[in-house]
Amino acid sequence: MSAARSAAERAAAEETALFAQPEAAPDVTAAYGPEPDQVVDFYAPRGPGAAPGTPLVVVVHGGAWRAAYDRRHLSPFAAFLAGRGFAVASVEYRRGDGGRGAGRWPDTLDDVAAAFDALPGLAAEAVPEADPGRTVLTGHSAGGHLALWAAARHVLPAGSPWRLPRPPAVRGVVALAPIADFAAAAELDVCGGAFAQFLGEEYEERLAHADPVALLPTGIATTLVQGSTDTEVPPAVTEAYADAATAAGEMPGFTLVDGVGHFPLIDPASAACALVAEEIAQLAW
Repeated sequence: MSAARSAAERAAAEETALFAQPEAAPDVTAAYGPEPDQVVDFYAPRGPGAAPGTPLVVVVHGGAWRAAYDRRHLSPFAAFLAGRGFAVASVEYRRGDGGRGAGRWPDTLDDVAAAFDALPGLAAEAVPEADPGRTVLTGHSAGGHLALWAAARHVLPAGSPWRLPRPPAVRGVVALAPIADFAAAAELDVCGGAFAQFLGEEYEERLAHADPVALLPTGIATTLVQGSTDTEVPPAVTEAYADAATAAGEMPGFTLVDGVGHFPLIDPASAACALVAEEIAQLAW
């Protein structure tokens, strides 16, 4: 068996294992807008770490910004974190459809910005035991991109409709195999060029508003977690972002998990998922 075939079969098995997990129903679902996808699922903290003042973990799902992938595949991960004693908010957003490919400009970023702006009020109602001062953002793949972007809105170009006047009140970001450097993603044709579909014909102009490497430095604590055998978002993409952040004067954490591909990072049955929870806890507490 060739090494390439072996890697492909391992990646397929990891994906199958994740998507075979039963969906975990949230405790509360709240809307942040009128569209069907403008909702946040909340999971109350449970387990030995659950207590008033618990951290709030905001999770953003991946799936190359495409409509076929929604927050449901991330629900076992969200429930896993709740079982570790975190309050969890899982953000949904508008994605590409059959005629629009990956992402919807500007709708996808409109939604992420609106969801994060609404979260303090929504969380106060849905998970009152959560401490908003201990908020950590995390996201997987394209969701990792969106989590990094949400934490960098204060450094968006002047005049951007999503720009914040000051850094968001978060402890940090844990980005899991994020599509974090669009140039590196282009070289490796990550997700079939989904990011280019997302940006559309005004690709070059929109890079300054959407590419995480264009929004450095952020001053926000950032940890990157990447599987060494990831073929969906190869390590080189995350490494490129880490190098750019370091060159910009940041000190990002970077954990390369040996022998792990793309999906185990969010699969509660995988040891890699427990490692991710520990990385989140390091920032949250």
